[in-house]
Amino acid sequence: MRNFLLGGVCAFALMGSVALFAAPNRVSALQTSDTYKQLDLFGEIFERVRNDYYKETKDADLMENAINGMLSALDPYSVYMPPRSFQEARVQTRGEFGGLGLEVTQENGLVKVVSPIDDTPAQRAGLLPGDLITHLDGDAVLGKTLQESIEKMRGAPNTDLTLTIRRGSDPAAKPFDVKITRAVIKTRVVRSRREGDFAYLRISSFNEHTEQDMVAAIQKLKAEIGPQLAGYIIDLRDNPGGLLDQAIKVSDSFLNQGEIVSTRSLRPNADEGQRFNARPGDVADGKPMAVLINGGSASASEIVAGALQDHRRAVLVGNTTFGKGLVQTMIPLGEFGGMKLTTAGYFTPSGRSIDKTGVTPDVEVWSDRDRQIAAALKARREMTGHRDTEEEEAPKTPAATPTPPAGTNPAGTNPAATPDNNSSAAPKPAAEGPDVVLQAAMDVLRAQPKPTAKK
Repeated sequence: MRNFLLGGVCAFALMGSVALFAAPNRVSALQTSDTYKQLDLFGEIFERVRNDYYKETKDADLMENAINGMLSALDPYSVYMPPRSFQEARVQTRGEFGGLGLEVTQENGLVKVVSPIDDTPAQRAGLLPGDLITHLDGDAVLGKTLQESIEKMRGAPNTDLTLTIRRGSDPAAKPFDVKITRAVIKTRVVRSRREGDFAYLRISSFNEHTEQDMVAAIQKLKAEIGPQLAGYIIDLRDNPGGLLDQAIKVSDSFLNQGEIVSTRSLRPNADEGQRFNARPGDVADGKPMAVLINGGSASASEIVAGALQDHRRAVLVGNTTFGKGLVQTMIPLGEFGGMKLTTAGYFTPSGRSIDKTGVTPDVEVWSDRDRQIAAALKARREMTGHRDTEEEEAPKTPAATPTPPAGTNPAGTNPAATPDNNSSAAPKPAAEGPDVVLQAAMDVLRAQPKPTAKK
């Protein structure tokens, strides 16, 4: 049985992007002589390097680098994890670990910030989605694998790390340093509060407790608000993703029937994949719902938004999501650790693939911060040659992942993050006034008390 990850990014200090683990899948015997010839070529090059390279090499390092090269050429999400990294990936499911509090991926050899996690050192230091990390403690990340950079960013709490950051779309922009003190990153992915007669829930990631914590928060708000409860607002802005099963469970919590999502391989002649359907029961009791989205909403959060939109169960308010529609499987490799491999694409109930296109809101609303994010996202996509539309046939080598998201502050907080007192502070984004997207969602729910249920 294979279990899937929709985090969309490699991560350190990561909330909710640790997959369950697949049983080993033995590859069938090689069939073609061409493949054998290529393997012979690899063996010859390996021997040449180990015997003739001008300085001593280690066989294990050569093999690991070869594996990393093969996987990194596939897409930004497939990666080999040595035993220590693979074990740490398991530990992350416990919800507590030492690090900075960042979701990261790789772009043009640099480490790219997908999203700082709420209430972590990285967010307080002012890091923004789309920031490019060029150096770690003065050591260039260019030429290193993403996993090597992630290893360096991890560490014991109360230890410092200096990140050199390049911000914005201008490659000539002057980099700046940010010193961040590592901390214990505790998983808290659901926050809730009363907004007038509405129940507001912010989901910042999808880990193994997300659905459980969300349902508990809803029950608490039901008791607090009572009969006046007019509807629900689910805030998925800047949610980079997480576990597939949790995205399904969260969606199922609000749907009585119908398909939630389907996954399928993009290879020719592959099997039809899997379809996941809702079971009876709506924790929101059929009351009106709005889902808040933006360019930082990716992967698992896009599954939830797409399912609720296709079933007309919720009105989507905000701006177009990131557009990451690929599924990764965590595969153990015994004593050698494991790997994360992109194995499928996912599709919304109506058959939409949102990869590279995103989920479009029903009501488009922009905050000043969202506009800043979108501008940076567009510039980065143009620089990396990212297409705005999906090709009819998935390319053999997918384009580099577009620069994600932007903005990681939960609604109602000051988006200008407070840097550490002892750090070289990153430039602060301009502070905003009221949360215009949240206000628009409440106006929509008042005007449309209950979306039409899809039959």
